[in-house]
Amino acid sequence: MDLVIRNASLPDGRRGIDIAVEGERIAAVGPVLAVTGRREIDAAGDLVTPPFVDAHFHMDATLSYGLPRVNESGTLLEGIALWGELKPQLAQEALVERAMRYCDWAVARGLLAIRTHVDICDERLLAVEALLEVRRRVARYIDLQLVAFPQDGLLRSPGAFENLKRAIRMGVDVVGGIPHFERTMAQGAESVRLLCEYAAEQGLRVDMHCDETDDPLSRHIETLAHETWRLGLQGRVAGSHLTSMHSMDNYYVSKLLPLMRESGVAAIANPLINITLQGRADTYPKRRGMTRVPELLAAGVDVAFGHDCVMDPWYGLGSGDMLEVAHMGLHVAQMTGQAAMRQCFMAITDTPARILGLEGYGLAPGCYADFVLLAAGDPVEAIRLRAARRAVVRRGAIVAEAAPARSTLRLPGRPDAVDFRMAR
Repeated sequence: MDLVIRNASLPDGRRGIDIAVEGERIAAVGPVLAVTGRREIDAAGDLVTPPFVDAHFHMDATLSYGLPRVNESGTLLEGIALWGELKPQLAQEALVERAMRYCDWAVARGLLAIRTHVDICDERLLAVEALLEVRRRVARYIDLQLVAFPQDGLLRSPGAFENLKRAIRMGVDVVGGIPHFERTMAQGAESVRLLCEYAAEQGLRVDMHCDETDDPLSRHIETLAHETWRLGLQGRVAGSHLTSMHSMDNYYVSKLLPLMRESGVAAIANPLINITLQGRADTYPKRRGMTRVPELLAAGVDVAFGHDCVMDPWYGLGSGDMLEVAHMGLHVAQMTGQAAMRQCFMAITDTPARILGLEGYGLAPGCYADFVLLAAGDPVEAIRLRAARRAVVRRGAIVAEAAPARSTLRLPGRPDAVDFRMAR
C-alpha cells in the first residue's frame, strides 16, 4: 500500500482501525490490517475523519478586511454597502491572490471542499473569472464549487439575471439568489420561481441566501420549498441562513418544517455570522438569530454549517477553521448533549458533502483517500479543542501537517507539560 494509518478512531465510534491507501483511493478499512505501507502513520487512537466541508462561503470577498475601509458598525447593511464600494475597485489579480491565500489556509485546516458564492451583479463578471481561475489552480487539492449569486437582487439589479446566465455558461456550478433583498415580498417570491425554473431547465443545483433577516414575516423558504417540490428538484436545493425562522411563531414553523422535509430542501446555517449580525436592532431580550437547527434536524431536514466570511466587509475575524464554526454552532443552538455535539460535527463533514454532491467522499473502501488525522480522540474532543491537524491527506498524499498543541509548565510538583486533553 502507498499509505497506511494504524490504530485510528473513526467518527462513528469504531476504534483500533487501520486505513490502507492505494493510489488515490482507500483500499481497505478494518482492525489490524495485514498489509504494509510505503509510509505508515500511527494514529495512536486519534480521530481520522473525512475532510471538512464548508457549505457556504464568499471567497470573492475573503481577506479584503479594511478595503476600502473597516465596517465600523459591524452590521450586515454596512457590510453590503462596503462591498458595493469595493466592487468597482476590484482587480482580478488581487482577488485571485487573496483567494489562493485563503485556500492555503483551508488546506492547513483540513478543509478540502468549499461551496463559495460569487457576486454576478458586476457587468464585468470579474469575480467570476477570478474564481474560475482559482478553481482551476486548486483542483488537485480542493473541491471548489461556485454559486452564481445576485448580491444586489435578481430583479432589483438591472441585468442581474442575464449576468447569472452568463456566469453559468462560463462554468459556474450552482444557481444562487437572495429573495429577501428584492424590493417587495412579491418580487422576492418571483425571483425564487424564476431561478428554480432556470435551474431545473439547466439540470443545476440551487443554493439561495434566504430570509437572512430578523423579520418573522420573511418567508421565502416556504416558496423555495414549494418550487423545489413543483419542479422535481428534491435533494438539489439548499436554503442558506434562514435566520427569520428564529423569530417565527411556532405554529407557522410546525407547518414549514414538514414542507421542507417533503421537498428535500437542505438548510445551511452560518453560526459565526448569524450570531454576530442578527438581533442587532434588539435591546433585551436579544435574539440569537441562527436558524432552528435542532428542530430542523428532528424534522429530518439536512443541516450543514458554513463559515460564510473570513476577514471581509462583513466579518473581521475567522481563519478557515470549520471546528470553530461547529464550536459556535453547538453553543448558539444549545446542542451540548453527546448526540447533538456529534450532529454538529456531521454538519461540517458528511452532511455538507451530501448537499454539495461530492463523489467518493467518506472512509469506506473505494472512497477517495481524502481525510484528516486530528489530535483528538473523538468528534466532541475535536470540537472542544479545535484540534490540531496532525496530517491532512488528499488523494493519498499528505498535503499538510501540524504538531498537537502542547504547553511546557515550570511548576513545582506538577507535570512538565499539558496538552489540554482528558487522561487517556
